[in-house]
Amino acid sequence: MNLVIDIGNTLQKIAVFNNDDEVYSQSFSFVTKEILLSVFNQYAIKYSIVSSVVKPDEQVVELLKTNTTMIHYTHQTKLPVTILYKSAASLGLDRIANAVGAATLFPDQNVLSIQTGTCLVFDFVNESKEYLGGSISPGMKMRFEALHEKTKNLPFVKANENSPNFLGTDTFGSLSSGVMNGIGYEIDGFITAYRARFENLIVLLTGGDAVYLQKLIKNTTFAASNVVLKGLNEIIKFNV
Repeated sequence: MNLVIDIGNTLQKIAVFNNDDEVYSQSFSFVTKEILLSVFNQYAIKYSIVSSVVKPDEQVVELLKTNTTMIHYTHQTKLPVTILYKSAASLGLDRIANAVGAATLFPDQNVLSIQTGTCLVFDFVNESKEYLGGSISPGMKMRFEALHEKTKNLPFVKANENSPNFLGTDTFGSLSSGVMNGIGYEIDGFITAYRARFENLIVLLTGGDAVYLQKLIKNTTFAASNVVLKGLNEIIKFNV
């Protein structure tokens, strides 16, 4: 079995795969040694990999090295997709894993994978399994926080699953409309632009804020969970 860990800006996620089947996944504020020991007690882990936007906990890394064959995941790691990004060394490892996961879910197709988390991230892989790039902009919570923190009087608004009105009739409604509808328009605009350039485009919507944004997007998208984790598992398989 394979153990994959994705350490993001907000959450840290663990998943266990038996070949292609995800048999366990959970999110934490921090992945600790104790959490990993609990996973090891439940599953016979052979290989592991970590994608991290920050330096991972040394105890966690040491535990993985001691109890598994750990794939050293860097920009030099062999991949099942070709990276055509101009500054490949600056490309986030989570974005690479997201691209691999998207290409795995829809092989031999043009795939746009949209991560809706701390940042709103678009990653595009073409039908030849070539990663061409994408875009990054602030995520929903970051936009709400910026409006609150960078102004004198605007309150902080929490998103909810109810679609905001187009016309905000009070301050909270106006903020919800501006941020949430604005992201919906942004996503739709990008999808339309990609579809004008690439035929038969598959669009994946993933990440923690997808539940809030699905109803606001007019273009057809596929809800996909744990795309980054699936990509990390595929990278293990490709290297072993």
